[in-house]
Amino acid sequence: MTFQQVYGYEPTVRYSAPGRVNLIGEHTDYNDGYVLPFAIDRRTVASIGQRDDRVLRVASAFDPSSVVELTLDELDPSRMHGWSAYVLGIAWALREQAGADLSDKRGFDVFIESDVPVGAGLSSSAAIECGVALAFNDLWELGLDRKTLARVGQYSENHAVGAPTGIMDQSASLLGEQDAVVFLDCRTLDTAVVDLALEANGLEVLVIDTRVEHAHATGGYKARRESCERGARILGVEALRDVSVEDLPRAEERLDDETFRRVRHIVTEDQRVLDTVRTLREDGPRAIGSLLVASHESMRDDFEISVPELDLAVATAVEHGAVGARMTGGGFGGAAIALVDREARGAIADAVTSAFAAAGYREPTVFTVHAAQGARRD
Repeated sequence: MTFQQVYGYEPTVRYSAPGRVNLIGEHTDYNDGYVLPFAIDRRTVASIGQRDDRVLRVASAFDPSSVVELTLDELDPSRMHGWSAYVLGIAWALREQAGADLSDKRGFDVFIESDVPVGAGLSSSAAIECGVALAFNDLWELGLDRKTLARVGQYSENHAVGAPTGIMDQSASLLGEQDAVVFLDCRTLDTAVVDLALEANGLEVLVIDTRVEHAHATGGYKARRESCERGARILGVEALRDVSVEDLPRAEERLDDETFRRVRHIVTEDQRVLDTVRTLREDGPRAIGSLLVASHESMRDDFEISVPELDLAVATAVEHGAVGARMTGGGFGGAAIALVDREARGAIADAVTSAFAAAGYREPTVFTVHAAQGARRD
């Protein structure tokens, strides 16, 4: 289905935004820590037509039979359900979080298409939010900057969708650049673009989608966040960002074993992000492999968010010559990434696929991604 088939006319404009891969820094974002994501060359496209009334209509290629409709005066999370909340929630959050005056604005017809894999930990949700946020900001002439739009996207996901995520995904989708990572301080929202230089070094990022689906709005993600907040509270700090690696022995004395391990992951992961940024700047991408592997081991053992399929993907990739590998995203399924030599990409992909078959797992989807430009008007 297309915009024209659903609404009966051609769209006025198209905006797109990318999914993201997090190179390193998992679950650090909502702990006021550091993250190092990059926007990828898989995008969500929002085709938009201007209306003469105050109605927002939303449809998508993945559910073409369902057109969801609300007026701008009816915007409220209680009236938003399913995937359309990712679009409608943005309009609501622009008003509620960014203070935008929508009282004199007209509505839109919106049609969403995407080649960002859903449920793979590549942030298909933020790709929708950021494309739509940039579009509404432009078309309503709100004048908000991209960092503000990232906060709008996070607010919408937290309060309209109901997923307690941090701000990393939206920041990567809005601020990403070609062959570079976005170094984000999640407390100050200061960002720096760091050259990834994969092209010059003959490297590529291989994504191994285990096809084990996860859902952030439920279960383990929420429990991990609560553990982190409990740890910070007991240690008397505003957020785990304020705990250093040197503080961990003291923390171990004060926390129960599970809470301590959750805290240790965050504290050491923050340090790994800082180490990765320094290493990229000083020694280049071939030198970060051990940091990627250490990150995975911490998520597997301390944060306990990996699954056997992710562990197998990482171990097999490293065994067959990857520079480094780790799971990426919120965990409990989704994807792993492997930093590989361009020439070895096919052999490593085949090895992972064979290992999954031998273990009796579903066949993974394996593909390469490149660091790409953030959200834009197409």
